[in-house]
Amino acid sequence: MKLSQTGMGTTKLNNIDEMYPAQSILLQSGQLVQYGAGIFAYGTVPLLVRRNIEKIIVETLNKYGCIEVLLPTLQPDTIWKNSGRYDHYINDGTMLITESNKGTFCLAPTGEEAMLEYAREKLKSYKNLPATYYQIGEKYRNEIRTRGYLLRGKAFPMLDAYSFDVNEEGMVKSYENVRKAFLEIFEKIGLKVIPIVADNGAMGGKKSEEFMLISEQGEDKILYDEKTGVGLNTEILEKENYEKYLKEEYGINDISNFKEIRTMELGHIFQLGTRYSEMMNGKFINQEGKEELYYMGCYGIGVSRALAALYEQNLINDEKWGPCGFVLPESVAPFKVQIVPKIENKEKFEFAKNIYNNLKSNGIETILDDRETVTMGTKMKDCKILGTPYLVVLGDKQEGNKLELENMKTGEKEIITEEELIQKLIK
Repeated sequence: MKLSQTGMGTTKLNNIDEMYPAQSILLQSGQLVQYGAGIFAYGTVPLLVRRNIEKIIVETLNKYGCIEVLLPTLQPDTIWKNSGRYDHYINDGTMLITESNKGTFCLAPTGEEAMLEYAREKLKSYKNLPATYYQIGEKYRNEIRTRGYLLRGKAFPMLDAYSFDVNEEGMVKSYENVRKAFLEIFEKIGLKVIPIVADNGAMGGKKSEEFMLISEQGEDKILYDEKTGVGLNTEILEKENYEKYLKEEYGINDISNFKEIRTMELGHIFQLGTRYSEMMNGKFINQEGKEELYYMGCYGIGVSRALAALYEQNLINDEKWGPCGFVLPESVAPFKVQIVPKIENKEKFEFAKNIYNNLKSNGIETILDDRETVTMGTKMKDCKILGTPYLVVLGDKQEGNKLELENMKTGEKEIITEEELIQKLIK
């Protein structure tokens, strides 16, 4: 990518949001554009980071035997009335609807109804089960109080998955399968989450867990045992006989060592049982030729939340100026290296373009800062704003075919050749 073609100008960071500094930098640098409360456009780099997160999700869920589909986000109100949740979502103002001469349509806040409608036509026999379908798509919720930019918006990309089984035992197996996949997904993204005991709340069902990231930017408080790595949502303590519930469902006998910490929810998984199958007549034919209800599980990851958390977790600070950018993990960084040549030095600029083309031909995504009216110092600062893991500098100090490579995370610098650069980045 050539920066001259992106329209990126110079960025002066002022009055950075103390609570969400990374996302504040994204907004000030034009990488996020806010159209209204909770409604954002993505610039090239955060969009590609989002796609890399989605790629990790897809590859991992496929590995665990899940099947990708894509359902419409614009849905007729009838499927919501069939489940009995239409009035609830309308009364609390969550659901966005549009009325036309063809009927009333909803912008989906979640996907249980649409997925059950889809699965019912596919999973008619016990021979088709178990099955887990998933999708990554936009969801819409008319949040009264948007918060934390991408952390709680009105429109947001989400991974939602649904498992269908013949009985409770099968549902538990599917639940554990997706749980394992989720832990692997967050590890690959570079986010250290804690699966914690949670209340099913309005979703219903028997058991659920939230995937929490320890963060002062989160809006949740949990109880956490550092020694065992076990956590639970404080809402659990409001349940009747919560001690019995924790012991039977999660094997937790004592919470005296648990301490309260603040966290950010990035994912949630549920054992739903037959609740939605009963509401929407979701049935299959068993071995005896009789109808039975699906046992379902529901699983979600907030993709935009994971993106926002990733940026906030990888913030870097200048000792003098404070927050000045971020260094994205190589697992999700769309561009591995950023080349900053001295434009006035034609020989260096031609060398830079040659390196850029050779890196791309070797499958190494690269940014070439070819902006003519921007100083070398500003260009190097912008490498931090774009989150690129490595910086290549080609100025007057570098002689011949030598270049300076800086690891943006550690600050380590070395003088190497183009061939050494390519081999290093390939490794």
